[in-house]
Amino acid sequence: MTATAEKRAESRVTSPWVRGAAAAAAGALPALAFPAPSLWWFAYVALVPWMLLIRSAPTARRAVLDGWLGGAGFMLSVHHWLIPSLHVFIVLLALLLGALWAPWGWLVRRLLGPGTRRVALAAVLVPCGWLMVELVRSWQYLGGPWGLMGASQWQVEPALRLSSIGGVWLVSFLVVLANTCVTALIVLPRVRRAAFVALATATVVTTAVSLWAPRPQQSGVVRIAVVQPGVAQSDRFEREAQLTRDLVGTHPDLVVWGESSVGVDLADHPATLDRLTALSREVGAELLVNVDAVRADGKGISKTSTLIGPDGVAGPTYDKMRLVPFGEYVPLRSVLGWATSVGKAADQDRVPGDHQVVMDAGPLRIGPMVCFESAFPDMSRHLAADGAQLLVAQSSTSTFQESWAPAQHASLAALRAAETWRPMLHATLTGVSAVYDAEGHQVGQRIGTDRSTSAVYEVPLATGTSPYVHLGDWVPRLALVLLLGAGAIEVLRARRRSASATVRAAQQ
Repeated sequence: MTATAEKRAESRVTSPWVRGAAAAAAGALPALAFPAPSLWWFAYVALVPWMLLIRSAPTARRAVLDGWLGGAGFMLSVHHWLIPSLHVFIVLLALLLGALWAPWGWLVRRLLGPGTRRVALAAVLVPCGWLMVELVRSWQYLGGPWGLMGASQWQVEPALRLSSIGGVWLVSFLVVLANTCVTALIVLPRVRRAAFVALATATVVTTAVSLWAPRPQQSGVVRIAVVQPGVAQSDRFEREAQLTRDLVGTHPDLVVWGESSVGVDLADHPATLDRLTALSREVGAELLVNVDAVRADGKGISKTSTLIGPDGVAGPTYDKMRLVPFGEYVPLRSVLGWATSVGKAADQDRVPGDHQVVMDAGPLRIGPMVCFESAFPDMSRHLAADGAQLLVAQSSTSTFQESWAPAQHASLAALRAAETWRPMLHATLTGVSAVYDAEGHQVGQRIGTDRSTSAVYEVPLATGTSPYVHLGDWVPRLALVLLLGAGAIEVLRARRRSASATVRAAQQ
């Protein structure tokens, strides 16, 4: 179609503004599948209204725009809890990142057309296109992998089993595949059989894989204590110390404090270190704390996970590597520094670490992560590969206590545990603390946002290497190969059609 024809077709749309609003609203619907609503089943049809709208686009250009605006709606809805911190800036970020869905909009319109072959291609390539969007936006400098479609299935047993094979990526692929087939069933009556066969085949295969997938083997139990002081304590450190003393006699193997639980650099404040050391001796276990303070060496502020034993700092420390954009640093501060004047963006950038660390807490090997890092599948996978027996995320959501963020954040630990076959503890200063076993099942009771308490969990350890840890991110890599292959075939066919047209013109 020529540019002139596209413009004429687009002009027939009665209200592009209404259509744009509808695209944004349709893109926002999947947010209901995540906590706090947790309508996990809705994820399998949540994309259908958006895809129907894209498919009805009069032109490819309009489909691209529908993809973009729907992507902006999706990003705004799954990050809506950031609005009090970023204000209008969150809209600009949503529009920027929403552009990643523009090519996906073109792909949906291109493939969801009549014909059995096109439906079969759509069932594979539309989810592949979605995965490419998730992969690109998962880059830490673009905001990280918050709100991946597969993460909405954190409490679904078959999905957790599948994540041990292909990570959250495999679950995302299957969720989008289901949405694609349902869309085809609705709008393509002549190929409903093909769409139904594709959906049924995917259901049977994934069910069989989830049933026959290998499982981790339990290898003992450890007692892990969580200290959650809660919000608005007049002296947070004193509250944490008291809650830790309450654990005396419970015989924990490890006590975990939340993110930013210590506000001074221990190298520069020996009295604080002495108090933590005394607490470790008193409770009979090492303490994993998190220091958020100006470093004594003058290298700025870092968030440092530190293991404290009865004799002081035990082993290497871990500096948070992946910082929260605007929350812990401002990207291109010389250009975007104005964000600090319209929201709660970081006034001073934190200093990131440069490598992950596995710590030895007695006989237990732990892999620490800090807050936002639990969203990254590769970080927990690398820790498991490096020998961690227990994954620990230290977090704090004090700014977002009344939002959906605490529950969403805690749910990510279930996926990381299932992916790696390693139990995971999500310990918060404020927020939702939770523990999951090596298959992603919750251990004990969560500690909610309204609690100020300590609790001991009996956490089963596990052995073995999950297929995902062994194979890595093979699902998005395969998706990229399939898209590139389909693109190359399309280019070759276009050249052949052009060559044939040239030959016919010459013969005439």
